[in-house]
Amino acid sequence: MRREDLRNIAIVAHVDHGKTTLVDQMLKQSGTFRENQAVAERVMDSNDLERERGITILAKNTSVHYKGVKINIIDTPGHADFGGEVERVLKMVDGVLLLVDAAEGPMPQTRFVLQKALSLGHKVVVVINKIDRPDARINEVIDEVLELLISLDANDEQLNSPVLFCSGRDGTASLSPESMGSDLTPLFDAILEHIDCPEAEMDGPTQMLVSSIDYNDYVGRICIGRIERGTLKKNQDVIVCHYHGSHEPYKSKAVNLYGIEGLDRVPIDEAKAGEIVALSGISDITIGDTICAPESVEPLSFVKISEPTVEMTFSVNDSPFAGTEGKFVTSRHLRERLMRELLKDVSLRVTETDSTESFKVAGRGEMHLSILIETMRREGYEFSVGAPRVLFKEENGVRTEPVELVVCDVPNDYVGAVMEKLGSRKGELVQMNPQGDTRMRLEYNVPSRGLFGYRNEFLTDTRGEGIMSTVFGGYVPYKGDIMTRTTGSLVAFETGEAVTYGLFNAQDRGALFITPGTKVYEGMIVGQSPKAEDINVNVCKKKHVTNMRASGSDDAMRLVPPRQMSLEACIEFIADDELIEVTPKSLRIRKAILNNQMRAKKYAAAKK
Repeated sequence: MRREDLRNIAIVAHVDHGKTTLVDQMLKQSGTFRENQAVAERVMDSNDLERERGITILAKNTSVHYKGVKINIIDTPGHADFGGEVERVLKMVDGVLLLVDAAEGPMPQTRFVLQKALSLGHKVVVVINKIDRPDARINEVIDEVLELLISLDANDEQLNSPVLFCSGRDGTASLSPESMGSDLTPLFDAILEHIDCPEAEMDGPTQMLVSSIDYNDYVGRICIGRIERGTLKKNQDVIVCHYHGSHEPYKSKAVNLYGIEGLDRVPIDEAKAGEIVALSGISDITIGDTICAPESVEPLSFVKISEPTVEMTFSVNDSPFAGTEGKFVTSRHLRERLMRELLKDVSLRVTETDSTESFKVAGRGEMHLSILIETMRREGYEFSVGAPRVLFKEENGVRTEPVELVVCDVPNDYVGAVMEKLGSRKGELVQMNPQGDTRMRLEYNVPSRGLFGYRNEFLTDTRGEGIMSTVFGGYVPYKGDIMTRTTGSLVAFETGEAVTYGLFNAQDRGALFITPGTKVYEGMIVGQSPKAEDINVNVCKKKHVTNMRASGSDDAMRLVPPRQMSLEACIEFIADDELIEVTPKSLRIRKAILNNQMRAKKYAAAKK
C-alpha cells in the first residue's frame, strides 16, 4: 500500500552549505511555530557544541505538514568525520534533498553522501543554495552537479532530478536562477511530486528497523526508526533481533511510543508502516536491531558503516594535579562513559588494553574524537589522551593505510606554499582548477597521518583565506615515513607557579602557552621550541634579590602574549611521547614521562 499522506526525506550536503538554515525556514513557513513565537537561529542544532561551532554533529528528526501531507525531515551533519550519522539515517528515508553552495559547488562530502543515497536507489531533488551570494556561479555549479551524478553511475531517473534555486537564509525558492521567488512553495511542491511516498505492507506482522538511538535519564534508551511493516502499538510485546546475529533474539515490550511533530515527540497509541517513530522501554536495544512481532521474527539488513581510521588512547589522569578539577576521575567512570557513547555512535570503536586504566578509542577523524573529548570534559570527566595515530590494515600481505581526498580553495598567491607542504606530506595532486581570476582549487590524495597538525599550518600559509575540506578516500599501500612535526617543546623544569621573570627568560627560546600565575609541574609543556629537540625551561625562576639598583634594569618586563591552545590545536601539536591532560577547567600538555632525568635516559637509550 502507498502512503500518499507521508514523505520521508533527508537533507544532505557538504559542511556550511546551509542545511540547518533551510530547515529553519521550512519549519517557519509550514506553520510549525506560532507567529509570535521566539525561535532560535538554527533551531535544529540543539547541542551546545553545535551552536558554538556552527556545525551539525548529530542527525535529528523533525516534521512539517504541507497540503495534508506529513513530511518527515532528517537534518544530517556535513562534516566528513560524522559520516556514520548520514549513512545510517539514509535507511529511514525514500529520497534526499541535495544542497549545493552556488559559489563552492560540489565538495568532497557532497560526493560521499550522494554516493550513499544513489546506492540505496533514493530519488534526489537538487537544491542550489545561497544564490544571492555575490560570487555565485550558478550555471557552472549545475554542470558540476550533473558531472558528479554521471561519475557516480546515477540511473536515468536520478539524472533527471529537478533543480531548484534557493536562498535558505531568506526562505525563498524558485525553478529559475533568474528569479529569487517569494517563499519555499516550489520546494515543498517538488518534494511531493518527485519524492516517492512510502510503500508498505499494512496488514503484515510488525517490523521496524532501528536507525538511531537517543538517551534520557528518566526513560533510558530511546530508539528511533521507521516501521517497515504492520502496525506498532503502545505496550505491544515484541522480539528484538539483529541481522548479523550479534546477539540472540530476546523478548521485550514497547512501553512508550512517540510520533515526531515539528520539534517535539508526541505520545501516541499506535503507528502504521512507513512512519518514523521513537520508542522507549527496551533497555538493551542498539542501532541496526529489528523490532519484530513475536509470531514473525525476520531481522532486516542494515547498512554497513565505514570503519574508523584514527585511534587515540584515553587514560586515567596521573599527573601531579590529578583529581583536583574533575568530578569523574577513575577508570570505572571512564569505561562506563565510553561504553555509553558506543550506544549512540555507530562509527566509534572502544578496545580494552593490557592496562585497566587506559582504552583505545577509534573514530572517523580528529574532529570526531575531539567532539567526544570536549563533551566528556563538559560533563565533569578528567582524563588524559595520547597523540592520534592511523589504523593500518593488511591486505593480501601488503600493509595499507587510509588516505583522504583533500580539496583546497586558495588565493593564487599562496598556491606554491600549499603545494610544497602537501608534497612533503606524501600528497599526490589529482587536479587543479581555477576558480575565477584570483583563486585556485587543488585536489590531493594525502595519507591521513600526513594531515595531522596541518590545518593550522594551512591557515597560516594562506593568511586565513584558504578553505580546506577532506573526506575519506579508501586504503592504499603504505607511503613511507612522513615528518609531520619539525618543532620541539618547551618543558617545565620544576613544579611551582610561573612568574614573569621566568617567562621573560623562557620566551627567547620559543612561543609560550601560559601566563604568569599558571601552576605548572615538572614535565608539563609550557611552549613550543623552533628547534627539533625539546628544551627544559625554568618558568618558576624568580629574580635574585639584592640591595643594588641599576639604571634601566628594573624597567617592567614585557611578555609576548601567549598562544591560546584550543583542544584541536593541542591534538594537532602533541608528539607520540606527549599527552593532553583534559579536565573540566583546564587543558594541559605534558610529557608521558614527567621526570626530566628518566626522560633523558630513555631518549639516550633509544638513540643507541
